[in-house]
Amino acid sequence: MHIHPDASAVARSLAPDEPVILNRPHAAARAARFFATKFPGKSLYAVKANPSPDLIEILWANGITHFDVASIAEVRMARATLPQATLCFMHPVKTASAIREAYFQHGVRTFSLDTQDEVEKIVAATTDSEGNPAKDLRLCVRLRVSSDYSELSLASKFGIDLADAGALLQSTRQVADWLGVCFHVGSQAMTPFAYVQAMERARAAIADAGVVIDMIDVGGGFPSCYPGMEPPPLEDYFAIIHRHFEALPIAYNAELWCEPGRALSAEYNSLIVKVEKRRGDELYINDGAYGALYDAAHVAWRFPVRHIARDETNDNAAIDVAEMQPFSFYGPTCDDADFMEGPFMLPAEIKAGDWIEVGMLGAYGAAMRTAFNGFGTGDVVTVEDEPMASLYTGRPDPRISDNVVSLR
Repeated sequence: MHIHPDASAVARSLAPDEPVILNRPHAAARAARFFATKFPGKSLYAVKANPSPDLIEILWANGITHFDVASIAEVRMARATLPQATLCFMHPVKTASAIREAYFQHGVRTFSLDTQDEVEKIVAATTDSEGNPAKDLRLCVRLRVSSDYSELSLASKFGIDLADAGALLQSTRQVADWLGVCFHVGSQAMTPFAYVQAMERARAAIADAGVVIDMIDVGGGFPSCYPGMEPPPLEDYFAIIHRHFEALPIAYNAELWCEPGRALSAEYNSLIVKVEKRRGDELYINDGAYGALYDAAHVAWRFPVRHIARDETNDNAAIDVAEMQPFSFYGPTCDDADFMEGPFMLPAEIKAGDWIEVGMLGAYGAAMRTAFNGFGTGDVVTVEDEPMASLYTGRPDPRISDNVVSLR
């Protein structure tokens, strides 16, 4: 496979009319090693963030051995890709057939739940043909916790309220060989304090239940770098989580888990799009709300951007910050909702026929592409330069204007 040095080289070599996804395997490997060696417990990759088999193989090779799968399709893909990996079915609402297939065909033993009905469904689906209930279930009761400190809330759909958690923990303990408590503070948690609040809620639930707890799973929420979002170092999150975990009333040998998705995958991908038209401060590009830029449209996520002109001398590196201006984007479909407000800071002279690299799209970018209106195709290539922003490199990217932060 040919490896290109960077996005500019890809654009000028391929002159693409369709969007091009850029893979950075070294960035994903670095993130995996960081979590595998520094998080004070076990890290599960949340496959939904980016279900690329190539990516999960990179994560596996660099120390991530457990994977959070949230559908039977993810179970099948992950098991086919990684026969030895530990798969954990962490969606709290599953069909009985999905549970049965995951348990009997793919070796899944860990399941999440947030109701008594789900407990009974799991027990029934894992009972064998002779009527023998499973003796090796590892069940995790999901608590509802606050998402107040995160950019995207995950507080409304799943999780049992604290007032009811004690009884559910007690009943789950009766059928589980191994019992955990899990929660999710929301996506892109901007302060470690988000986990403090959640773990205090877990403490209260455990105390009320009076049962032995074998695992605490703090979920995802670990942030990445985006314009306007400057999170503290991940080590700060790890330290405060570990300190509060040590103080919980749990088994002496209880495990600590986390489920990073964004933090492991965000730096893996960027995207080259082509400017098809300019109308004032609006740029018409060939990807958008129904493609890899779903979050830019639907939750107004600001991704870092870099201009790639047909004339190499006019890339961002040669443009003074004073000559940058804010733009919004329209995607390629016929839908008015295919709009990304931004603002995206780009050179004032940008024009139709130029390209733009959109960074930090490894999480929920490539995974969200659809074929709506006949779009969604394009090449995937590998590049060897650094991502536009990183929590792991310790140095800024000199090619990028100051609408991008680069921490540590």
